[in-house]
Amino acid sequence: MIRFARIPSLLIMVTILLTACAGGQPAAEKPILIGGALALTGINAYVDEPAVRGIQLAVDEINAKGGILGRNVEFVNLDSKSDPVTSSNVGVQLVERGANAIIPAADFDMGGPACREAQKAGIVCISTTASSPLFGSEALGDKVFTLSMWNTTMGAATAEYAFKEKGWTKVWVVTDTFIDYTKSLSRYFIEQFKTLGGTVLFEDTYTQGAQDFSAQLARIQSSAQQPDFIYVSSYMPDLGTIIRTIREAGIQLPIVGGDTYDDPGLFEAVGADYGNEVYFDTHGFLSAEANPRVTDFTTAYVAKFGKDPEAVWIMPGYDVVYVLAKAMEKAGTTDGAKVAKAMEDMEFDNLTGHLDWSDAASGHMPTKAAAIVRLTAGVPKFLGWITPATLPAP
Repeated sequence: MIRFARIPSLLIMVTILLTACAGGQPAAEKPILIGGALALTGINAYVDEPAVRGIQLAVDEINAKGGILGRNVEFVNLDSKSDPVTSSNVGVQLVERGANAIIPAADFDMGGPACREAQKAGIVCISTTASSPLFGSEALGDKVFTLSMWNTTMGAATAEYAFKEKGWTKVWVVTDTFIDYTKSLSRYFIEQFKTLGGTVLFEDTYTQGAQDFSAQLARIQSSAQQPDFIYVSSYMPDLGTIIRTIREAGIQLPIVGGDTYDDPGLFEAVGADYGNEVYFDTHGFLSAEANPRVTDFTTAYVAKFGKDPEAVWIMPGYDVVYVLAKAMEKAGTTDGAKVAKAMEDMEFDNLTGHLDWSDAASGHMPTKAAAIVRLTAGVPKFLGWITPATLPAP
């Protein structure tokens, strides 16, 4: 009888020893795993690859300060390849690995599928810069957020800058039909520009990959009414071709657009000859004039990577980890529902500006300002922050 009574205790001890020998550790001490489904290849890589470096820097800093909830942070990224199907598959893999949160590709079409998998698993999914209003709780679920302003803000900010600051009242709009981002950005810009009293002379379209802007150019040149500026919602690499084609035709009208213009590849493509009178709004600027904290951030970045940060997209990557860290600390847990509620209740002062989200019932709409930038001789210059007085409805 005595021998039988001791068997369960012996089994428990053996189980604990086997777990330890397998390299396991108590759940409370396991690293907090932040899963990345960011695209390191394909058309979205120019945004996501710099963001990964910002994420890595933030993880290092947080771990040096003791981690989150007393646990180290681990970041694992699986390349979603700018592809919706791969994004979904990567989301599944990250959930299976035990991710406590997921950072997807920075686009609704390419990042949304990974967030749907996170939502199913009950964990937070937060994008660095996806700006479609579809990227929120209404379309993707109550644990989905984006650090970015929505296109409602991005479109309204440039409309307000053009109409109120520059006095431009007539515009020709060209919309790349590529993805929801390019289509919705034009839609919200047009709505806000008309609301302010501006006139849209013509709405043209373009198809990413065509690499031929001659038909659209001919319509602009033959128009009876000439615009004060041209609004182009497109994406690299074709965006560079569009701007060069316009400038090579001798048209020096201002060209305006959104955050896809904030690409070192575009600055190089248009160069000193064609990169003038180009305006866009974006998520921040890599200088102390946009945010004094950029100086310390740059110093830390150089110490880790041995070079200056070259793209604005690094900063949202850095910010998104700190947002997760602060929310988890406030929630006192990595539980997705509680972390999401903390994110709704908190406000954040990030490198990319002050951020406040609405609740899930309102879509997790982000309230934040847009940075306005001008290209002169292919070099970006920060002009200031704009918070539009009104916004079109999403």
